[in-house]
Amino acid sequence: MATEQEIRRVKQQFGVIGESPALLAAIGRALRVAPIDLSVLIIGESGTGKEVFPKIIHANSPRRHKKYIAVNCGAIPEGTIDSELFGHVKGSFTGAISDHKGYFEEADGGVIFLDEVAEMPLSTQARLLRVLENGEYLRVGDSTVRKTNIRVVAATNKDMEQAVKDGRFREDLYYRLSTVQINVPPLRERGRDIVLLTRKFMRDFMDANRTAEVSLGDDANNLLLSYHWPGNVRQLKSVAEQVALFESGTVDANTLRQYMPSNRETALTVKTQPTYDYNTEREQLFTMLLSMRAEIEALKKRVENDASPASHVTANVAELKRDTNGLLGLRHNEDDTRRIGLSMPYGHTDDLHSMQELGHVDEINVTDVEDVPVKTLDETERETIENALRRNNGRRKVTAQELNISERTLYRKIKQYNLERE
Repeated sequence: MATEQEIRRVKQQFGVIGESPALLAAIGRALRVAPIDLSVLIIGESGTGKEVFPKIIHANSPRRHKKYIAVNCGAIPEGTIDSELFGHVKGSFTGAISDHKGYFEEADGGVIFLDEVAEMPLSTQARLLRVLENGEYLRVGDSTVRKTNIRVVAATNKDMEQAVKDGRFREDLYYRLSTVQINVPPLRERGRDIVLLTRKFMRDFMDANRTAEVSLGDDANNLLLSYHWPGNVRQLKSVAEQVALFESGTVDANTLRQYMPSNRETALTVKTQPTYDYNTEREQLFTMLLSMRAEIEALKKRVENDASPASHVTANVAELKRDTNGLLGLRHNEDDTRRIGLSMPYGHTDDLHSMQELGHVDEINVTDVEDVPVKTLDETERETIENALRRNNGRRKVTAQELNISERTLYRKIKQYNLERE
């Protein structure tokens, strides 16, 4: 095990603040594995400071004079991650105007840190596994096998065992990456380290910006220690810097509480944070289509049973148009009613016949609707995404938020359905 002196040296070198046993154990484990050329998986919540441990490993390994490259796998689009990691040859895809070295080639002989490794696509995971097993890889579009001598350190804030069970991460790759596992403790489990970190962040901010001196009273420190800190060190730093900017003198608990979100708000944020996968998205589309079917069934019954004047039926039809437009995200124009008919794969065109006989839906060509074949789920999904892109003028971030899917998933769907022109 690493000695107390070695741990103290590393803390000073990398600016690590804290004395909690869990933190010291993690540093000691990193120092113990650093000289041995094994893959390491760092596990910890977002904002705990996982990125410092690959640097500790690199600086205390025989590879310390070679390159160290950090890659955020979650920030690279699925369509380009293979090229970024392994490189590509000229002409391998649109825009590949020259040969390109990937990170694994650039860091040959050194260390590569793969942050958010759980976000890596399955196809890329297969390539990474080959590199870990025998050091071989192929550039995108190339048939020449290349070799690299590299050490991989990965990190994630996900439950990797659950990701393996769900089929989102390869089991063999998980065992390859986690030859040695380092668990970084969340801030709420580090005790008095919270107070030490707050003082450090406030002092750094005051020195850098020459703001008024500020300190925390005992009741304020107790408030810090009682808080859950879901955002960990990153959230604590934000609170400390706000206090250092706007306050002066000794800050009490009541004043500090103004800069901290309530536990209830935090719990809601954590609880409602979604996790997306392909099956979830298809389930959402099924739900959307079934909801539309239920709306039409309800209107049919109301039209058949309602003996009120024709104006009442007109209101019902208007309500259906409004609700259906909201469901499918269509703009209301002269083509809307026909598009609504084309989106009904369940054989409800007799509803439209009934409304046409009453003289309130003349613009619908019922004959054309009946001749349209039943749509597949993929066709409906493509149309929904295409309409959303058009409505948002091609802005993918806004479109992804409207469809309640991730930007990465939207990117994949655009490629799948050849919607780049949108």
